[in-house]
Amino acid sequence: MAQDFEPMQPVKVDHAEAIAANRANWDDRAVVHVASRDYGVEDYLTDPDHVSGVAAEDLRLLAPHLPNGTDLTGLDVVHLQCHIGTDTLSLARHGARMTGVDLSPGSLAAARELAARTGTEIRYVEAEVTAAAAVVGETFDVVYTSIGVLPWIPDLAAWGRTVAALLRPGGVFYLRDQHPFLTTMDDTRGTGEDGDGELVVAYRYFGDSWAQTYDEALTYTDGDHSRIESTRNYEWPHPVSEVVGALLDAGLRLTGLEEHRTLPWPALPQMRPADGGGWELPPGQRDRLPVAFSVVARKD
Repeated sequence: MAQDFEPMQPVKVDHAEAIAANRANWDDRAVVHVASRDYGVEDYLTDPDHVSGVAAEDLRLLAPHLPNGTDLTGLDVVHLQCHIGTDTLSLARHGARMTGVDLSPGSLAAARELAARTGTEIRYVEAEVTAAAAVVGETFDVVYTSIGVLPWIPDLAAWGRTVAALLRPGGVFYLRDQHPFLTTMDDTRGTGEDGDGELVVAYRYFGDSWAQTYDEALTYTDGDHSRIESTRNYEWPHPVSEVVGALLDAGLRLTGLEEHRTLPWPALPQMRPADGGGWELPPGQRDRLPVAFSVVARKD
């Protein structure tokens, strides 16, 4: 059984127990996120053409790898770890026939409500990501997952097999997430009087099946964090080699791998808004650390 640990301490934990804790945590986060400025749910209700910045950037990176080399029109797409469905809806507005999958029933309730209120047909399925293929029971032209997803997966080999099982022959998998090396950085070294703003490694790069755990009412958006009552959660570090290896071992062919200087949120206190959107490190640090990476793979 899991015990109490100080924030961000490595721990061996039963996967089922950790997933249950994460599910409860994400149910609570969903309540905060729906009401947050950062997710901007109201924008999707008032503007039928509105899409998320995350989805817009992902489509720019994904488009050259699609069957028509341009967009998602007419393609069957499954969005893994879809949370409250704003990116899922955004992809539907780009012409895809969408299925969203998430482990959190609270998140899916919010996603279904958003789809209903915007008159968008999206199928939502509750499943932990490594069980998604069996629960969804379909295959797709595109398997999509993006931003803040990998640390919540305990078994990346099972994840790779799930991605492969969800893809049709010729189908494309796309991932963008924070760079695993970024997650090793000490995010408490503020700028100005609060700290020196230096890039300092504080956490593990190699997970080796150990989780990291913390127990605080925190999330990455604005809003009333006191509404997060299930505060314990678990994350697993996964180096880039493990991510790529899981996809190759599942029989997929790598067709794209990029590292990026911008991220959709300020993961470190010294990050600042980037000219083209997102957040980046200041000039003296911008070329020292990748903050995101993306992977594209194909099922032959």
